[in-house]
Amino acid sequence: MTIYLDAVWMLNFLLDMMLLMLTQALAKDSTGKLRITFGAFIASLLVPLSIYYPDSFFTSMIGKLIYSVVIILCSFQFYSVYRMVKLFFLFYFVTFSIGGGLIAIHFLFQNPVGLSANGILTFNSGYGDPVSWLFIAIGFPLVWLFTKNRMDKHATEKIRYDQLCPVRIRIKDTTHSTTGYIDSGNQLTDPLTKKPVIICDEHFLKQWFTEIDWTKLKTVNDSLDFEELPAGWEKRFQIVPYQGVEGNRTFMLALKPDWISIDYDDREIVTHKVLIGIQFAELTKDQSYHCLLHPQIIKMAAATSA
Repeated sequence: MTIYLDAVWMLNFLLDMMLLMLTQALAKDSTGKLRITFGAFIASLLVPLSIYYPDSFFTSMIGKLIYSVVIILCSFQFYSVYRMVKLFFLFYFVTFSIGGGLIAIHFLFQNPVGLSANGILTFNSGYGDPVSWLFIAIGFPLVWLFTKNRMDKHATEKIRYDQLCPVRIRIKDTTHSTTGYIDSGNQLTDPLTKKPVIICDEHFLKQWFTEIDWTKLKTVNDSLDFEELPAGWEKRFQIVPYQGVEGNRTFMLALKPDWISIDYDDREIVTHKVLIGIQFAELTKDQSYHCLLHPQIIKMAAATSA
């Protein structure tokens, strides 16, 4: 059997580098790319070592574990033993995740049921099938991208859901509950009253209005003609100037509530010194929250026992 050592070595070098890059991304490590490349080169040396010295100590399980420690030390800056241990286990987690993904894809495209030469129906679990290098070269980057995307998305969602909290809003003696998101980027305040402005979407706010009244509110929002306000709501609304993402100055229709209540950090925060900006659309596609909270409310509102 002919072994093209240079091709196998190069492929292993690229795979090792991608594994180390994914480990670096998940660990939020700031190590330079040159050192990651050097670590990948050290990792790839296991290929010629295994071919020329198949009985070497480094081809055993203990040897591979020790070699993995060397790879981590060569790839990342040493800050503490704890961080090195964390990187070590993260490196193996990434390796097992990518390897498991490749096996899963290989098994997915294989037909486990077939006929033997004598016509007997057989079942093959797939674990004995050889996996081609071409399959690895194509499948590895795909699994790598999928794993990184899912990990990044999970981290983003974890941060987001850590900032969600129950919200109750009372308007005209009617109270409805929803989920609010503490948006640190929301710094909108009314320039006249200095009240912070929270944003609630159409899905939530329509509970206080009839379809006809909500249609009138949309008209007022577009034309700023307050004579079109629904009857009985004239004293509840005002406009708040704000600057959009593109730098354009515009106005938002804002509603004065009786009060809002927020359950935050084992406390109930209640305040009436707030305005509700109306978003005539949904805030999120997954309906995970319907209210963007102002961080000033968390800092300045009076707290009572929950």
